[in-house]
Parts: sequence; structure tokens; C-alpha cells
Amino acid sequence: MSLFTELQRRNVLRVAAAYLVVGWLLTEVLTTVLPTLGVPAWVAKAVILSFAFGFIPAVVLSWVYELTPDGIKKETDVDRDNASRTAAIGKLDYLTIAGVVVTIVFIAFFSASNSPDDDDITGDGISDESVAVLPFVNMSNDADNEYFSDGLTETLLHMLAQIPNLKVAARTSSFAFKGKNIDIREIAKALQVAHILEGSVQRVGSRVRITAQLIRASDGYHVWSENFDRDSDDIFGIQDEIALRVGQVLSASLLGPGDAKIVAGVGTDDPDAYDLYLQALKQRATFSYGGLDAAEKLLKGALAIDPNFLAAKTELASNYLHQLETGLMHQDEAFAAVLATVEQVLAVSPDDVAARAIRVFVQAVPSQTESVPMAIPDAIGELESLVAEDPQDYEVRLLLTRMLMGTQQIDKALQLQREALELDPYNARIHFQIGALYLQLDQLEDARASLRTSLDIEPLQPNAYLRLGIIGLKLGDGVDYLQQSLKAMEVDPRDHEIPGFIADFLYQLGLVEEADDFRNRVLAIAPTSAIAYRIDLSRAISLNDEEASVAAARRAIENNIEDRQFAYAGAVQHLLRTAVRNGTLEKETTYLEQHAPGILDIDAAAVPVRFMYAQGVAFDAWYVMLPRDELLRRVARIQEIAASYGVDLLQDPDARVSVMVMQGNVADAVDLALTEVFAEPVLGHPNWRARFSQAQYKAFVADPRIQAAMRTWEAEETAVRERVKTYLLDLSSV
Repeated sequence: MSLFTELQRRNVLRVAAAYLVVGWLLTEVLTTVLPTLGVPAWVAKAVILSFAFGFIPAVVLSWVYELTPDGIKKETDVDRDNASRTAAIGKLDYLTIAGVVVTIVFIAFFSASNSPDDDDITGDGISDESVAVLPFVNMSNDADNEYFSDGLTETLLHMLAQIPNLKVAARTSSFAFKGKNIDIREIAKALQVAHILEGSVQRVGSRVRITAQLIRASDGYHVWSENFDRDSDDIFGIQDEIALRVGQVLSASLLGPGDAKIVAGVGTDDPDAYDLYLQALKQRATFSYGGLDAAEKLLKGALAIDPNFLAAKTELASNYLHQLETGLMHQDEAFAAVLATVEQVLAVSPDDVAARAIRVFVQAVPSQTESVPMAIPDAIGELESLVAEDPQDYEVRLLLTRMLMGTQQIDKALQLQREALELDPYNARIHFQIGALYLQLDQLEDARASLRTSLDIEPLQPNAYLRLGIIGLKLGDGVDYLQQSLKAMEVDPRDHEIPGFIADFLYQLGLVEEADDFRNRVLAIAPTSAIAYRIDLSRAISLNDEEASVAAARRAIENNIEDRQFAYAGAVQHLLRTAVRNGTLEKETTYLEQHAPGILDIDAAAVPVRFMYAQGVAFDAWYVMLPRDELLRRVARIQEIAASYGVDLLQDPDARVSVMVMQGNVADAVDLALTEVFAEPVLGHPNWRARFSQAQYKAFVADPRIQAAMRTWEAEETAVRERVKTYLLDLSSV
């Protein structure tokens, strides 16, 4: 009998076939299913290797033993004429065939489910009609030519973005890969595009050579490439020529000949003006005091060269708004400059989306000197329409986000920013804004992660460090707050408000000598700023010098300062609280009316915004001087005014406790305070002693549970003070 015949007789071949089929099926299942479940890759490999190593033993055992209906028997003990043995052999054949069928079906199913759509090149859903423009490499010996290569890239991005149906990766994300040696496929995957446009620029004397190539990321195939050799007399004209050529090629290559479109240039024919514009964008990226100031000067320089450069005008208007945010400009000054600038843009280009959005925003936000209830919902609706009109314009999206934040629609604002992140995943500003929104929602770890990502992309952002410091405060970590604030001051030394924040924090902890160092910095840089007035008041309060504190508050009111960082309203609040304590309310309210007529008129049709904030903190005095019915009417009136601007004051637990106390609902106020106010670290409530010492809180503070909670806060504050003092001492000895 031959060996083959004997292998057949003993069913060794059947066992081997069944073993291999089952192993094949097992391999397909493990390598396909387990990764989707998050199981480590070594698990699948271990099982597959175990199955492979078991093949020889299985074959050997099938030579010696045989599977029968009565179980496993030695081959010599098997009755080969038994019909049941034949049935068992048939079942083994069916198992093998079934395994093959199942494997084929399994493979077909998962291949179909993972195959790309007609419009995609990968299973990731990346449209074939998409491209990222990487910064062109400066191959010239002169590093000053960097502006030309970057300018060419900017021009290409601007022009390609106008091609219908072509998805172009955002400028910020494309420039995030500048100078980095990363594989084209990785960049394309990160930016969610199917094509990469890259190139180089080399200038020698009066000649310039530019190489541009369009690469398909999936296989590295060069869809198009071309060299441009020109005289450099008209550099800007060369940029326009190449951008136009590339735009036409991309239209024909990716969208079909019928979709080719002649696209517009960047809006200026002067290379010097455009160069200054590009420098301004770079300076603005940090949104720092110094960066925004430098960007304003650069933009004005560009407009001095080319007064008709509309993109520079729109950017300048946006810059004014950012300067307002950081305290570089007063609100009324900023708004007047913004409106004057965007009106020039709209006079020439009435459909300009960014200019229209800026105008809507400014007209809907009440000014410091005027307070007429605006149609906030209408403004939000207009901005939503403008975002839909141009989803890739982040400045428009940012204006809508600010307005949603102002009306406490944080979840909606967060969704708006997440959509922006999908379009521009490496934009530091978007990550910063998402972090700020998470912070407003008290999702502190999410906020910290987003802010750190933002700093990884752009490390020179003072506002990101300041937000990280606020997270430290909310977690009760005063040293972390100080560390982050010092980093912010380091990257933006011209911003006078940052040392002011630090000084105010240290005064509230009673560390007067340490705070004075930072106060001196503020007074040297900006002695008449709102933060300078505020820390003068904080210093006097910290020293328990009532005469000095009253004088500081009166200086702020008499000089009619801007109510930035609670400087004006805080001064009014301190005067009224001091008057309540000294029994001089009538005298103090007369003084306020003389220097700020109408400041306490709750029923006035229109008052300056700083008066509104002052009215919101006047209840300490009104509780003492007004009948109960009138007090409660004013409580309701303040809520009504806030609601007209889309704000619900009672979302804040501190405000709810205050209203409950004035309504006489002390028991509920105590319960709420214990669960939502005192449950937080003391650093989130820096003026708690002054607040709870007011007359309306007498019964509230008398509760033993509140007494215990206040003692806990006192101990916590003492511990923070010592840690901060030690940190500053160690810092000064380095």
C-alpha cells in the first residue's frame, strides 16, 4: 500500500484540510475583528502562531488516532466497515466545505464594507477633489527670500480656495508642516486631502526658478509638475501667473475641464504691500498685546502703499476687535475704528462676508457709553447665515462664537468650533477657543488638554497660559495660577494687564509686599489703565486702609474709567459697602449721582454699560435703604435687563444664593451654597469675606453649617498663601 493511500485511509488528509480551513477562517476573523475592538495586536498574533505550531502535532495524532461516533480511538481499534464511521468522515468533509464558504463570505463582506466610495480614494472618506498646499521651500541662499516663497504659497491658497467643489486645506494647518520632514502620505492623512501641492523657489540675481508639483498622496504619482523660469523684476506678477496656472491645472485634473475657473488674485498688485500683510498675519497669530500692536502697524503700512487693498482693511478691522479683547484699545475707540474701516470695504465689495460679519457683531454689542437693548437673536441669525455662506472663514465663525458665549449658548458655540477644527485641524486659535469653551462649562481636564494642544502649535500665546492659570484657580492651586500667569507675562511683556492680574491675586491673599512688585510694573507701563485703578483699590483693601480704599474708588469714578476687569463697578460696590458699614448711604449715593448722573436709575430706558454692571452690585445698599417690595422689584428688573441681552443671571450659583437670601429664602440658600458654592475651592471666590459680611447675609452666615464651611475656606486660603509665598521666595533666590 502506498503512503498516499494510507494517508487517505487514516483520514490524515481530511484532518489536515479541515485544520487549514479553520485556521484560515480564524486568521481572517482575528485580523479583521479584534483591531476594531481595541484588542492589542499581539493577541491575534499569539493565537495564529499557536494554531500554526499545532499543525504538525494535529497531523501526527490523526495518523495514530481517529475520530469516531464513539469518541477518539486508536487507528488499530477502528472498525472500518462500520457505517457510522463513514458518516463521521462525511461530517468532517462538510465542516471543511462550510469553513471555506464562511471564510469567503466573511472576506467579501468586510471587503465591501471597507471599500472606498466612488468619490473617495481611501476608506477614510477623503474626497479625491481635495488638496493641501504646503509652504514652498526657499532654495535661495538669501534667507530674506522666505517672504517670497511664503507669499507664493499664500497666493496659491487664496486662489485655489475660490475653485468650486475643490476642498483646500486651511492655511494654518498647511503651514503647520513647514520645515518638517514628514512623509507626504502622513501629511495628506492628517489634513484629510487626496493631493499635495508642493514646490520650491530659487532666486539667483535677477532670475527666479519656481518648481511646482501636484502629487497624488495614495501612491505618490505626480499628477502635474512644471518649472517656471522668469526674470524677477515683477515678483508679484510671477506669483499671480503661477497661481493662475496651478488653479487651471487643478481644475482640469481634479474637477474636469468643464469646471475650470479663472480665479481672482489677492487684491493688491504691490509686492511690498502684500509682504507687509503677510508679516501682519504672522504677528497676529499669537493674539498677544505686542503681536496685535505690531500687526496693526504692518497693516497700516500695507494700506499706505496700496489704499485699495481690501483684504488688509478687513484684517485691520478684525485686529481692532482682537485689541479690544486684550485691553490694547478701549471699546468705544475700537468700535468706531472697526465700523469706519469695514464701511470702506463694503462700499467697494458689498458682498464681503467677513466685513459684513464684523459690522453685524459691532452693531449688536452694546458700547460702554450707550446701552440700548439690541436684537441679539437677530444678530446671531445673521452671523449663522454668514458662516453658512463661507464656512472656511474662521473670523466669521469666531464672531458668532463670541456672541453665543455672551448669551450662554456654550454647547452651540462648542459645536461651531468643532466644525471649524474639522476644516483646520492644526489651527492653534481653534484649539484655544475650544479650551476656553470647555473652561466655561467647567470641564476642566478637557479645557486643559485643548489649551495645551494650542500651545504645542503656537507656544507664544499669553491668553492660553492665562486660561490654564484659571483652571489652576478653579482647582485650588494658587501656585499653578501664578506659574501660568508668569509664563503669559514672559511671552507678552508689553501687556500691562497680566502683571495687574498677578498683583490683584497676591493682594487678595494678603501678600502686599510681593504684589507691589507687579503693581509697580503696571504703573510704569500703563498708569491710567483700568487695571491700575483696580489694583490700587485692592491694595488699600488688603492693608485695611479704609481712607485709602475710598479715595481709590472715588478716583476711578471721577475719572470715568472703563469698566474693564470689573474696575468701575468694583469701585462703586466698594463705596456702597463702606457707606452701609458707616451709615453714610445717603451721602454716598448723592456723591455717585453728582459724578455719574443716573447710575442707580434701574428704570432708565438707556444707560451706559458700566452703569448696568454697577446696578448689578448695588443690592448691598438697596437691601438696607429700600422697602422689601421695591428691593424685590429691582431684583426682577436686573434679571429682565440681563435676559434682554440673552443672559440668565441665575445660571451662576453665587447669583442664585444672593437672590434667595434677598427673597428671605435662607434655608434653600444655605443648601445651595453648601452643595454648589462651598464645594468649590476658595480661590474661585476671592472676595467671599466682603460678600458674606453684608447685611442681607446675616441669617445665612449664622447657620452653623455655613460657619463650618467658612472655617474650611479660611484654612484652605491660609495654606494657599503659604505655598504661594514659598514659591515666590524660591523664585527670587534662583
